[in-house]
Amino acid sequence: MCALDCPDTCSLLVQVDSTGKAQKLSGDKNHPVTRGFLCGKVARYLERQYHPERLLHPLRRIGAKGEGRFERISWDAALDEVAARLKHISDHDGPEAILPYSYAGTMGLLNNAGMDRRFFHRLGASRLNRTICSATGGAALTLSQGIKIGTEPEQFAHSRLILAWGANVLGTNVHLWPFIVEARRRGARFYVIDPFQNRTGRAADKHFPIHPGSDLALALGLIHVILRERLTDEDYVRKYSNGLTELCRLVSEYPPQRVAQLTGIPSEEIEALAREYATTQPATIRLNYGVQRSERGGAAVRAIAALPVLTGAWRHAGGGLQLTTSGAFGFNTAALERPDIQLLSPLGREARLVNMARLGYALTALTGPPVRALVVYNSNPAAIAPHQNQVLAGLRRPDLFTVVLEQFQTDTADYADIVLPATTFLEHTDLYLAYGHYYVQLARPALRPAGEAKPNVETFRLLAKRMGFTESCFDDTEDDMIRQTLASENPYLRGITLESLEREGSVRLNLSPPGKPFLPFADGGFRTKSGKFEFGAESLQYTPPCESRLGDRSLAARYPLELISSKNDDSMNSTFGHRAEVDRQTARLALHEADARARNIADGMLLEVFNDRGSCFLHAEISSAVQPGCVVARSVRWNKRAIGRRGINCLISDRLTDMGEGPTFFSCLVQVRPASAPCSAV
Repeated sequence: MCALDCPDTCSLLVQVDSTGKAQKLSGDKNHPVTRGFLCGKVARYLERQYHPERLLHPLRRIGAKGEGRFERISWDAALDEVAARLKHISDHDGPEAILPYSYAGTMGLLNNAGMDRRFFHRLGASRLNRTICSATGGAALTLSQGIKIGTEPEQFAHSRLILAWGANVLGTNVHLWPFIVEARRRGARFYVIDPFQNRTGRAADKHFPIHPGSDLALALGLIHVILRERLTDEDYVRKYSNGLTELCRLVSEYPPQRVAQLTGIPSEEIEALAREYATTQPATIRLNYGVQRSERGGAAVRAIAALPVLTGAWRHAGGGLQLTTSGAFGFNTAALERPDIQLLSPLGREARLVNMARLGYALTALTGPPVRALVVYNSNPAAIAPHQNQVLAGLRRPDLFTVVLEQFQTDTADYADIVLPATTFLEHTDLYLAYGHYYVQLARPALRPAGEAKPNVETFRLLAKRMGFTESCFDDTEDDMIRQTLASENPYLRGITLESLEREGSVRLNLSPPGKPFLPFADGGFRTKSGKFEFGAESLQYTPPCESRLGDRSLAARYPLELISSKNDDSMNSTFGHRAEVDRQTARLALHEADARARNIADGMLLEVFNDRGSCFLHAEISSAVQPGCVVARSVRWNKRAIGRRGINCLISDRLTDMGEGPTFFSCLVQVRPASAPCSAV
């Protein structure tokens, strides 16, 4: 299974020769979503698997932090040093002085959130609030729907109108595309709402270039028209929702004329879209995480999620909304992660919670106790975390002991004291959920681990032994952990066992009878306390983000361009930053011709992009796909490949969203000028 942070969670076929080397990687044609093809990123994954720069042995730093000079050491020496340092820090500063930092470098449950969680719970280390991607949207859906589920991808083929809202389907969810193509062949319309006209926007029947961070305003404007013209499914709304009166009162303040000023979308287009959406059945919305990465991102998700409730779209196969499907899996995460063993730690209680989106603050300003050790795995915070300059200042601290589990010498690995080589998803056993479909999947290793690489499960199992932890959970095998994880009361998992997964590889959750579409909210069934969809109008008032064209006027006067650092189509966050073509793609800043002309910028020119938090250098890409007043950088470039060794996230604040405490990557003002630094080849 592909373990990368993508909703598609593809089923893979690996051709291995008689020497044990993989010769070909392909998509499983029998998987209902993978359907025999892979994205361009993963189709070339064997290049990464056998790349000459892959880390194969444990390393100890011998140069300055950030310099990237290391010497090879043995696993025994590495584990002994890590255990001794963690014990010393725990004894002298308390175990909360140790901070794990991880996210979705692998989506496999065991190597993402299994033995590592057990280890840090038993140690008493600070807990990490993993907010950097989906926390805001997840919190919003939970408040409104009570559960994080949505329309099956297969049902998009039956839609008559599909809105991709903040969703670059071709770049970040390509296995949904065949279902959209099938729907369009049957006459469906496909619209895209996005500040940037990416590949998906260019392929759409219509692209709506919305101002960054104004999605909530547009949703309120659409609701205004739908309610004003009585285009609701009154029976559905009456039976299955709460808070309509308050919602009506709120949206009366958002007529299309006002919303046009807030969003940049003409009022007549807002009215036409609202009418078309409300009168077309089935209609579905592919909502993605771009929407939630602004100050009012949580409220935006709640307001958009109200649309299929108001129109009764949930009644129909091919109707509704998909942000994530992850809430349906309902694994026994308590058995997998063992939070109960925190009581056996020196703390004897639940440890403090540190927000990963504010890592810079945690490393430079947090007290009681300060962070003295950082253990990084499945992530590259030196490149991907907000407020990058503050993060790097923290990583340079001479008193900070840093351990990094990695496959490549990333920017973060350059700051490590100890680097431990990690396996790829082709080299270890794991169990997978998906956040874009409803199949539980098991993967066994197709290849032997390269060099001395170890799975995260094994590394933390060995560290637990070095620390003297004697609890039996640290002796569990991967199969033990899978069985424990599947032992859930969730009815969707009934009958799904390790043995059935071993036979079939991928098994659909028990969502509906065979051959019947999954209609989670056709008859209500929302998982809120009331059992109804909660509009939550009291939380939906729109105010422009502080860092936006309509936000702080003095800030916008100094930094008049709104920065969007969207995902790069050919990479996965920073995972493929070692590829030369990915580096070229992420070394560019797209801007509108009018903004370029006003600054004497020519295509290809080296630019300095800056604000009060820092600056970085990118090459100009003059493009009509970008609206005036907005600039777009595909992310995330490795800092070490850039002039000044700084990436786009040095410009991003650590301001948090309105729900879920997520980062505000897309609420960022900058200025741009021709650079005085010499140009390097890209």
